[in-house]
Amino acid sequence: MKKWSGGVLITSLFFLLVLRYGLMDYPLGQKSLLSTFYPNATEKHNWQQTGVSSPVQNPENASEVVSVDTLISSLFSQRNISDEELQYLKTWNHLTHLVSRAGVLPHAIEAIREAGAAWESLMSSVEEERSLQFGNGTLNQKSKKQCPYSLREMNSSRLDSSEYRLKIPCGLIQGSSITVIGTPGGLLGNFRIDLTGIPLPGEPDPPIVLHYNVRLHGDKLTEDPVIVQNTWTISQDWGSEDRCPSPTPQNNGKVDDLDQCNPIVGKDDKPLVSSSKYSNGTRIPPVPKENARLRRYFPFKQGYLSVATLRVGAEGIQMTVDGKHITSFAYRENLEPWLVSEVRFSGEFKLISVLAGGLPTSEDLEHVVDLEELKSPALPAHKPLDLFIGVFSTANNFKRRMAVRRTWMQYDAIRSGAVAVRFFVGLHKNDMVNEELWKEARTYGDIQLMPFVDYYNIITWKTIAICIYGTRVVSAKYVMKTDDDAFVRVDEILATLSSKNVTNGLLYGLINSDSQPHRNPDSKWYISPEEWPEETYPPWAHGPGYVVSRDIAKAVYKQHKKGHLKMFKLEDVAMGIWIADMKKNGLDVKYVKEERVYNEGCREGYVVAHYQGPREMMCLWDKIKAGHARCCNDD
Repeated sequence: MKKWSGGVLITSLFFLLVLRYGLMDYPLGQKSLLSTFYPNATEKHNWQQTGVSSPVQNPENASEVVSVDTLISSLFSQRNISDEELQYLKTWNHLTHLVSRAGVLPHAIEAIREAGAAWESLMSSVEEERSLQFGNGTLNQKSKKQCPYSLREMNSSRLDSSEYRLKIPCGLIQGSSITVIGTPGGLLGNFRIDLTGIPLPGEPDPPIVLHYNVRLHGDKLTEDPVIVQNTWTISQDWGSEDRCPSPTPQNNGKVDDLDQCNPIVGKDDKPLVSSSKYSNGTRIPPVPKENARLRRYFPFKQGYLSVATLRVGAEGIQMTVDGKHITSFAYRENLEPWLVSEVRFSGEFKLISVLAGGLPTSEDLEHVVDLEELKSPALPAHKPLDLFIGVFSTANNFKRRMAVRRTWMQYDAIRSGAVAVRFFVGLHKNDMVNEELWKEARTYGDIQLMPFVDYYNIITWKTIAICIYGTRVVSAKYVMKTDDDAFVRVDEILATLSSKNVTNGLLYGLINSDSQPHRNPDSKWYISPEEWPEETYPPWAHGPGYVVSRDIAKAVYKQHKKGHLKMFKLEDVAMGIWIADMKKNGLDVKYVKEERVYNEGCREGYVVAHYQGPREMMCLWDKIKAGHARCCNDD
């Protein structure tokens, strides 16, 4: 009881400080984000009075009750926001309802807390920049690109320390790599590489996205050399270990179509037999002896130089050593590469050089010659759209968004205003990334910022935001969801929708009618029986590209506002669940299956091709401009 009373006292003092801070720093008369979103003084609290309780409970700590007002105070505090900047926040205010239900999705409360801190820092930076005068050198220096494409450390005295840390300023993305050259040494030759994130406020240690531990003389489970991979968070401690060689090789799975553990690791290699020479210097091939000693293959060896590369894939992180694939490690829940802020090396490993390449970096605006062609066309006033396309993207995926702008966003239907496209992007935990993202939004006018940090488990909120934008901000006949690594044949989508002539109750895409939830706890798509008790899902359309009619998108927004939507962390399945509920309530649903939506890669006749990097995007667009809508691997 005393602890509870103390918590109430601390919370009350906190609110007094917040109120005092707000009154001091934001005088009356200043245009604010809050007053823009809530023109009526009481409107801010109306949604709390619709039967939804104000406090939300953190599922990771059942004794901790978090006030809704605390969570939204920094996200919706008074700000000097211009009319132009408000265009990036068109759905922001509509998503306040989600805060009161944040405990439903895993890590949602953390995503909102962290977004509050990120937003506070970003707005401070924006206000500081606005206060500076152009031409005095200070602003120009601050506006320079902050996210480097690569980082390297070679032959440095810093590499000689027992623990070396390489800062990763803007996180990792698919295609990023970290290459290490060095030699295991010391008494045992054990070493570890950790990819760590940014610690939460008040936490001493950061989460570990990947723990790569090399034990050359084994451990408590084996006397043979072994590689142990794992993750760590303060809330869940260590996860389950991935070991290579695995004690259960029959369970060796695939990540990005590569073995979790290369089967050759731990297997007997060639016999260790010395070869003799002929008198002319040529070698005699070694002849195995009956009792020749066999050695087991292992990629690292004490005293021998190794070149090891960690490479970020779509599903996980792969390690190659001396050009040979060794391990793959699948991403785990809430631990994704964009979170990585530092690489840590420790143990008995003599580092010679470290190189981080393929890092996310924003476009250098000074060298963009076609800038006007890439800016988003103005939305037509009082004119409905044929189609609105919402694109899922994460903050540091600068290159993917630029590839979309230069390719399928150049379709005539988009440039003419018949179709509108917006990227839906959550905030990042890294200040540099958020500042670059804000500059990008200001430049191209096609980004919608989300009031939460972009964890995979809460991307369903973006689906709701897309439905809001397609029905409340603009009036679109159809609303489409896609990803920033999907190439969309906009002309074919429009032609197909026109030919089907279904304007109500439509779900169009690659329909899956008999899928089952993943029950493996280590899977990124793991669904517990509590989250979904049934053996199968209702029909749903794969996320790289599906379309719903306006009535469905509008119903999603209305049901969300009432608190009647089931929050489910798989966004494409969630849409299927919502539509199934609408069907139960009398909606005549038409499931139109489109086989030409390819969930993995590209095939002839595609209308949507998924997993296309920036180079593939440009290649596909070049073919379309040449009159041949073919995949790039068809030549």
